[in-house]
Amino acid sequence: MSKDRLTCAITLGDPAGIGPEVVVKALGDRRIQRLANFLIIGNSFAIEKTARISKIRLKIDRIQNEEELPHKGIALLNVGAISKLVFGRGIAAYGLASLDFIKAALKLISLKKIDVLVTAPVNKHTISQAGRLFRGHTEYLAQRTKTRNFAMMLIGGPFKVVLATRHIALKKVAKALTAEKIYELLGLTVFALKKYFGIRRPRIGVCGLNPHSGEEGILGQEEIKIIRPAVVKAKKFASIEGPLPADTLFYSASQGKFDAVVAMYHDQGLIPLKTFAFHQGVNLTLGLPFVRTSPDHGTAYDIAGKNKANPGSMVEAIKLAVKIGSRIKGKK
Repeated sequence: MSKDRLTCAITLGDPAGIGPEVVVKALGDRRIQRLANFLIIGNSFAIEKTARISKIRLKIDRIQNEEELPHKGIALLNVGAISKLVFGRGIAAYGLASLDFIKAALKLISLKKIDVLVTAPVNKHTISQAGRLFRGHTEYLAQRTKTRNFAMMLIGGPFKVVLATRHIALKKVAKALTAEKIYELLGLTVFALKKYFGIRRPRIGVCGLNPHSGEEGILGQEEIKIIRPAVVKAKKFASIEGPLPADTLFYSASQGKFDAVVAMYHDQGLIPLKTFAFHQGVNLTLGLPFVRTSPDHGTAYDIAGKNKANPGSMVEAIKLAVKIGSRIKGKK
């Protein structure tokens, strides 16, 4: 790879969503262009159509295969044969294309042709329509790389939030929690804070599941039987406090008391983060054998193709991936 710059690959996501738009707008920023060499993995027709709608001129060189990497500037590896695109329409063909983009990226990672990966949003339903079982980007990448212990860290505003459970129904959360899973999650979090962010002595706050963190068992037993034992066991890794009431814990984290918060379920962690950083949130996957980030939003079919998408989250995802990748590469 280039000794001067990292190669950052960006998968286009669902071509009918806002993925193409936020990618084009992010790479249209000269400050972003200076950070790395970029490889867009996606459909050339979607990029060209989006560039016209957004009125953004980008110098993009097409490459045919991995032998042309590393490539300086911005390159495009055309995957799939989409020649007609209707923005905002979720169909199986587009879902299948978005999955092909990810597969192409994983191949390049295995060949050590790219340094870091940023993924634009896909749609689980359209991929499922194509006959592919798909629970989510994070789960798919973990499965393909045989990664057993992995997690989502959401970053935005003053927060780094790690989720103990991800996209499951609220009524299933309590049964999904185990002391061993939370213990492993805390180990992942400590490792990431040290390796990715250079925090030598991480401070982590762990949310309770129930209101007021269970009120010592009055409002629920999960804090006593599951969360607290995991925290006690993990204290050997770092400064870890909990289980704590989520409402007060997030306030403390916003004031700088904690480097990361572990939330028990999706909305417990995402509501405060998105309140502070709705257009700048980034998803960083912990546990994978490579650096992967993504914007913290979906395909937004309702505004796709209308030049209304805010690229802020994609910009931050690119910046974070390159920053972490540079940090790791600099230590080798």
